[in-house]
Amino acid sequence: MALPNAYAQYNNSKILTASPAELTLMLYDGAIKFCNIAIIGIEQKDIQKAHSNIVRVQRIIEEFRSTLDRKYPVAEDFDRVYVYLLQRLLEANLHKDEEILKEVLTHLRSMRDTWVEVMKQNKVK
Repeated sequence: MALPNAYAQYNNSKILTASPAELTLMLYDGAIKFCNIAIIGIEQKDIQKAHSNIVRVQRIIEEFRSTLDRKYPVAEDFDRVYVYLLQRLLEANLHKDEEILKEVLTHLRSMRDTWVEVMKQNKVK
């Protein structure tokens, strides 16, 4: 049973050694993953699975909002997008609405892809 522990240690060291840019990418990946799991939860009529994963996505977006550097004007644009996504997630959770989650997922994927391009252009690891 040492394998799960080794996997957890690997993941922990991956996070501890990641650059801020890589951590941001991991958060986007996590939000996308949890949004997909929430959609599956709705499809399976597993309300708890849907709820807990929507909440995870909300927490990640709240983390993005809390770390915005407000000295840059673009931060306000990102904040408006994050507030919109949080509002849509709240609606999706209240109504267990798969279509709203798919919309949020589209936005998250777009933001993730943009982040990857920024990392490439700036040769950030």
